[in-house]
Amino acid sequence: MKTIKKILSYPLSVLFYLFFFLTLLIFHGIQWISLKLGGYEAHKKSVDIFNFFLLRCLNILGTNFNVDNPYKIPAGKPCIFVANHQGMFDIPPIIWHFRKYHPKFISKKELGKGIPGISFNLRHGGNILIDRKNGREALTKMSRFADYLNEHNRSAVIFPEGTRSRTGAPKKFAVQGLQMLFKKMPNATVVPITINNSWKLFRYGNFPMGIGVNLNLKVHEPFSVGSQDPVSLVAQVERTITADIK
Repeated sequence: MKTIKKILSYPLSVLFYLFFFLTLLIFHGIQWISLKLGGYEAHKKSVDIFNFFLLRCLNILGTNFNVDNPYKIPAGKPCIFVANHQGMFDIPPIIWHFRKYHPKFISKKELGKGIPGISFNLRHGGNILIDRKNGREALTKMSRFADYLNEHNRSAVIFPEGTRSRTGAPKKFAVQGLQMLFKKMPNATVVPITINNSWKLFRYGNFPMGIGVNLNLKVHEPFSVGSQDPVSLVAQVERTITADIK
């Protein structure tokens, strides 16, 4: 069965990459036009639709998505979505399924250029790009980012592991950036999310892609940043997320 799936993964991966790159190119132009003519709101809507189509591209591989969220996430104030990180395709389901919270990402600066559609959004969509080799500058940018989120009532998405786990096994959380957000956003709601099986899309590397993956996002009970001190809060969030990684 595994051999058959891997054989099937080759033609499906070719088809996936064809539609994936077409989607990147088409929505690069759509985003540019939306931003120029309609400002933030139009651009944000184009990004939402862009990520909806990225999910449809993944359906070509037999990927299905399950977002388990039994909780009512408070609206009307910023959220801090905290998740483990298993691959680049962790991001489209978060953008699409939590779009009403205006999720903004913390990404490494290398992603800010060279990738049609994606790089444009990272530079112009309210996200921040940091140099992971320059900790002081990164924290300064994080502080300004928190101010922006508070001012405009938007939400952060942070992957505290820093780099993706290629086997699904959790990595130790880097705490400074998360603590900075907690200190600067005392009125925000923390939303822990456990991501499972995303890494299986890259079980063979970038080609062929893994097929038939059931990508799961489990939302844990949200709570207020002000409920604990930042150090204790980070430890609680890490325990909550990693306990459900399978």
